[in-house]
Amino acid sequence: MDSLNAGCENGHFDVVKALLLNGCNKDLVNKSGQTAHDIAKFWGHRHIARFLSSSGDVTLQGVLPSNKSTENETYFSREYLNRMSDKRTDSEWLSAKQSSPETVFIVFYNLDPFVTTEPEEMNDIQPKLKLYRFGKDSVKEVIEKSDTVVIFLGVEKQECSPSSAVSKEDGLIAWFALNTNNNPTESLKVTASNSFFLTRPMPRLLMLNEDEAGIVAQARSVLAWHSRYSFCPTCGGETKVDEGGYKRTCLTEGCRSLQGIHNTCYPRVDPVVIMLVLHPDGNQCLLGRKKTFPPGMFSCLAGFIEPGETIENAVRREVLEESGVAVGPVQYVSCQPWPMPSSSHDWLLCSSSVYRHKG
Repeated sequence: MDSLNAGCENGHFDVVKALLLNGCNKDLVNKSGQTAHDIAKFWGHRHIARFLSSSGDVTLQGVLPSNKSTENETYFSREYLNRMSDKRTDSEWLSAKQSSPETVFIVFYNLDPFVTTEPEEMNDIQPKLKLYRFGKDSVKEVIEKSDTVVIFLGVEKQECSPSSAVSKEDGLIAWFALNTNNNPTESLKVTASNSFFLTRPMPRLLMLNEDEAGIVAQARSVLAWHSRYSFCPTCGGETKVDEGGYKRTCLTEGCRSLQGIHNTCYPRVDPVVIMLVLHPDGNQCLLGRKKTFPPGMFSCLAGFIEPGETIENAVRREVLEESGVAVGPVQYVSCQPWPMPSSSHDWLLCSSSVYRHKG
């Protein structure tokens, strides 16, 4: 009884939980007529008081609610396009789509997207940006340059799914993204004056709407892979862009990468956890801050998942490494792609965790 009351008074949730699991009676009263619940409530430990007044559920589902019937959508996760991955090996179909007057091209210069601002939004304090949608004639000169990489993104989604036997004139509006390392401004045909390349894209990419944020996440990730892995990692030979931009094929005859399926041939995806660490009372969270952040800016903690490591264990390890705080239960929330590859947030696996101080 004394141990339980001491745990309630000092906010030691783990002690209270362990005592109850071992049969301690939470309804006993002390000399002042107080129950353990009364003591926890008096000292402001609402999470313990809530736990004591419940049926004793040690999983803390009330702190981290989970609705299995709905799926959380994060900023870069929306898919505006149908990726049509089955058409990536159809070179004839891809060529026809690149030549179609209906096709949309988005342009990157050194991985910075070309964007525009709507005239009616120019006076806004923080105007929304839009990807500039080029036609085939507007980017023809840029595509013909040797350093330009072109990738197929997909087609605009339709209410009715297209048949499996699509033709060249299937009515599907295809999207392509291209990146060049040489400034293409003079070669592009731009009609809107309020258009520009979005340099230092983060956090300005957050000014895009959710549909286009998902497009940028897909396009920039694949284009960044091409900019960094132009040689075969197996033999060091030159490679060519293949399968609509989702593969690089080695040009060296007899290279082992040409036999079977190898992940060295496909875009690299690095799993990362980003976590909002919550106190059991649900009213406090743990955030981090870099010296380079602007005033008032804080961030969730994050880090790469190591080989052979689960999401939950990565959360615990990274939080401990970055803050010295040991976390308890971990609950997966949702995931999203990330348009800044090789940064500390390559691929976000959003998780939440209840924590307790180490020791």
